Amino acid sequence: VQLQASGGGLVQAGESRRLSCAASGFDFHDYAIGWFRQVPGKEREGISGIMSIGRDTWYADSAKDRFTISLDVTSNTVYLQISNLNPEDTAVYYCAAEDLTHSLANIATVMGNKMRYWGQGTQVTVSS
Repeated sequence: VQLQASGGGLVQAGESRRLSCAASGFDFHDYAIGWFRQVPGKEREGISGIMSIGRDTWYADSAKDRFTISLDVTSNTVYLQISNLNPEDTAVYYCAAEDLTHSLANIATVMGNKMRYWGQGTQVTVSS
């Protein structure tokens, strides 16, 4: 399973950015993909997640206003739209996937557990 996160870069405060996570190399159709971010010296935090079946979504409380997650199931690509970026959003953003073929977990539970497959991350730097 490969997860390729992209879309990061240097942006100005107040701008928007869309991150992409392209998933490949798997043949399971029931899965979840989540976005996480990490700042050096701090713990990684879950931002948002989505399920391939039903498109159930989950957002961290801090992400409910400015983050929107979506899934293109035809290309197995998950997008994270971030609006009104601020310097506190500066972090490496990672996407991760979990096979839910034999799971009844909801997206909140999936996001709270350690997900099995991880991408390399994309750096987002927001200047003030």
